Amino acid sequence: MLVLFETAAGYAIFKVLDESKLQKVDSLYKEFETPEKANKVVKLKHFEKFQDTTEALAAATALVEGKIGKSLKKVLKKVVAKEAHEQLAISDVKLGGVIKEKLDLSCVHSPAVAELMRCIRSQMEALITGLPPREISAMSLGLAHSLSRYKLKFSPDKVDTMIVQAISLLDDLDKELNNYIMRCREWYGWHFPELGKIVTDNLAYCKSVRKIGDRTNVAGSDLSDLLPEEIEAEVKLAAEISMGTEVSEQDIGNIRHLCDQVIDISDYRTQLYDYLKNRMMAIAPNLTVMVGELVGARLISHAGSLLNLAKHPASTVQILGAEKALFRALKTRKDTPKYGLIYHASLVGQTTAKNKGKISRMLAAKAALAIRYDALGEDTNAEMGAENRAKLEARLRQLEERGIRRISGTGKAMAKADKYQHKSEVRMYDPSGDSTIPSTSKKRKFEEMKEEEEEEEAAEAPETPVVKAKKAKKEAVTEEEAVEEEPPKKKKKKKKDKKAEAEAEEPKEEEEEVAVTESTEKKKKKKKKKAKEEEDDE
Repeated sequence: MLVLFETAAGYAIFKVLDESKLQKVDSLYKEFETPEKANKVVKLKHFEKFQDTTEALAAATALVEGKIGKSLKKVLKKVVAKEAHEQLAISDVKLGGVIKEKLDLSCVHSPAVAELMRCIRSQMEALITGLPPREISAMSLGLAHSLSRYKLKFSPDKVDTMIVQAISLLDDLDKELNNYIMRCREWYGWHFPELGKIVTDNLAYCKSVRKIGDRTNVAGSDLSDLLPEEIEAEVKLAAEISMGTEVSEQDIGNIRHLCDQVIDISDYRTQLYDYLKNRMMAIAPNLTVMVGELVGARLISHAGSLLNLAKHPASTVQILGAEKALFRALKTRKDTPKYGLIYHASLVGQTTAKNKGKISRMLAAKAALAIRYDALGEDTNAEMGAENRAKLEARLRQLEERGIRRISGTGKAMAKADKYQHKSEVRMYDPSGDSTIPSTSKKRKFEEMKEEEEEEEAAEAPETPVVKAKKAKKEAVTEEEAVEEEPPKKKKKKKKDKKAEAEAEEPKEEEEEVAVTESTEKKKKKKKKKAKEEEDDE
């Protein structure tokens, strides 16, 4: 068995002298405790030294990527091809597959081979002759530095660090601009407070302050290139009647310097935003189409890199940025948040509050696909992102229309909106509401109400006896019919009963008549009293 061993100085090929010792993997390290014991197990057959660091770097990068370098190919053809019947022990399975495919050599990789490689590395200085230890350590250090530089320079993971830095700087600039503008408005407000209310745009305010200086110069200064005509006229009018205090030239100079800073930072911010847009379209075009430049850059910044973001599932992308709310909800056993940084995407912003959760979930799912396509795919076009965005917009329209159908339509068809016709109602003016003085006294109103109630009772009173009489007659008729049907023996008794009932009804009718006459007399007396009271009032 032959062993391929890679070092910083070159390729070494060893021949295994005693293969039976490889079967005892756990105790193999004991055979390499000393250089003498190690030489009994393996023997150096060939060593191919690298000419310079460039060749060593090329060989190392080829091994990392699982490819066969030129120097390795030469060694394998020169030495191993002669003994093709023997197996080649290697440390990397991927490399073994490539060697077997291209050179048709049988390769072996097992735990025993891995342990053998570790043992050879421990006694490398004794096994590889002709290389002093200082030279091996120097070459190892040089190769390590070269490999690190190469990885940093060409690593796709490190390109998106520009986006992370740019979005962080953009956020910092926004904070600083807000502080500077607030300070400028407050400072110049002591001298000319009316300008802050008239000019609402921050950049236009700073430019006009820089141009005006003292408010007495407003009348002679031309602000047409900064402000519209109406606002310019309003500013000039306000300057004549301003309530502000007088300030010195030194104060005005400092305020102007602050305005210069604000204008410079604003210009740099717009330049930085354009740079960020270009970088995002170059590195993550599909993600940019889906959620926009700023939201996409913030997602990458929050995850650390585009590759890290590609490893996140869609559910994590959806709530990325709302970790505090998520863990608070889990702790208190309440509803978890529906969206994080993705909330600021235009698709989520244009939906109604009811559908924001659904759209953010769908957008996160499609954005996760776009991120993986950008990070791991070879194409750099944004076709996939544009297709997914069109699907999401169609789904959003469907959700919005479904809400309208449910309100005023059937389940399947859209609600038909009838033509609007204006109905005007003419209402007459009621003059009675103008007067606050009551037309009649409360006592009179109360008495009138009482009279009306009594009249109603009186109208109902005479009807009651008639009803009773009718009822009595009906009862009498029914009783007569019953008597006719019964046998003639009981007629005498029933006649006596009829007489008793008639006698009982007569005093009842008399009592009702007396009650009616008394009520009429009372009404007459009350009317006389009212008439007297009215005469007294007059």
